[in-house]
Amino acid sequence: MKLYTEKKQEDTLSDIGEKIEKGERLTRQDGLRLLECDDLVSLGRLADKVKKEKSGDYVFFNVNHHINLTNVCLSRCKFCAFSCDLDDPKAYTLSRDDVLRSAEAASKRGITEFHIVSALHPTLPFDYYVDIIRALKREFPDIHIQAFTAVEIQHFSNITGLSVKEVLSILKDSGLGSLPGGGAEVFSKRIRDMLCPKKASTDEWLNVMRTAHSLGLKSNATILFGHIETKEETIEHLLKLRALQDETGGFQSFIPLAFHPKNTFLEDLRKPTAFESLRMIAVSRLVLDNFLHIKSFWIMLGLDVSQISLHFGADDLDGTIGEEKITHAAGAETDVGIAKERLIGLIKEAGRTPVERDTLYNILRIY
Repeated sequence: MKLYTEKKQEDTLSDIGEKIEKGERLTRQDGLRLLECDDLVSLGRLADKVKKEKSGDYVFFNVNHHINLTNVCLSRCKFCAFSCDLDDPKAYTLSRDDVLRSAEAASKRGITEFHIVSALHPTLPFDYYVDIIRALKREFPDIHIQAFTAVEIQHFSNITGLSVKEVLSILKDSGLGSLPGGGAEVFSKRIRDMLCPKKASTDEWLNVMRTAHSLGLKSNATILFGHIETKEETIEHLLKLRALQDETGGFQSFIPLAFHPKNTFLEDLRKPTAFESLRMIAVSRLVLDNFLHIKSFWIMLGLDVSQISLHFGADDLDGTIGEEKITHAAGAETDVGIAKERLIGLIKEAGRTPVERDTLYNILRIY
């Protein structure tokens, strides 16, 4: 019976495998079948084949440093353990000098990127953020600044009355180099109404990215998986991203983010298993045929699962991070940062070739 089951599983993917072989685009129904597939080995084999066609045996990483400017947030999403109210004892907001001190310490480690993601502070003016970007660019002109999710950009537009294009143009002129992919969560009105009704809508998120790409700013894209989303909502999310990528070509990588429930309003849920995480990465690689890179964010997945994911379609381990706060507030047990040498070792152990990149995927060194 076991042999029959294995053969049956392979047969269920054979037509999808033929489509991939011919370079045909997978449909919504194909994506649903992949998400429902329990034959992880066959699924990984397909995803790994596509990964090798796009980037060979290369696995990318960069040497970056995360800076979270504030945890005070008006959105208070139910899946977030990082945010808090203005009068909370845990509330903090970094000054420009705080940011520059953190950046100075990180610059000595040879970083090539500042990665800045924060909360939606109810009272901080837009000038605060512009001033920090300008200061960082002035003091560290050779370090790329990837900052502000689409949700934050929409927030800046809301508090200033400026258009999204005007906000992005000001930030770009001040030194912003690209946008991270956070805040996408799941593109489902049902989910956003339940879990994050006060943040940017699906259409607003997509519009910010469309506008950023039109201004020459590259970005990433994400999904937060493993909470209350359905398989149908997951595939619809991927298809919306694929459609926008067809339109603009501005997304560099896609990052499946595994939900961490501890200290959130959804603490009764469990976090995704290794099996579910690897399947999500593989399905993303197969459905998002116009994305060059699928990133395995080791902070959320853990180093072991991220290493295995390099055979399930992922070709990027993100970076050294330095000081991650958001996922760790939700109970992540990974380190807050990692040495470059450790990342190189993990990639080599997986039988892949480590490639250090900058934020825009220019190759800096092949190990």
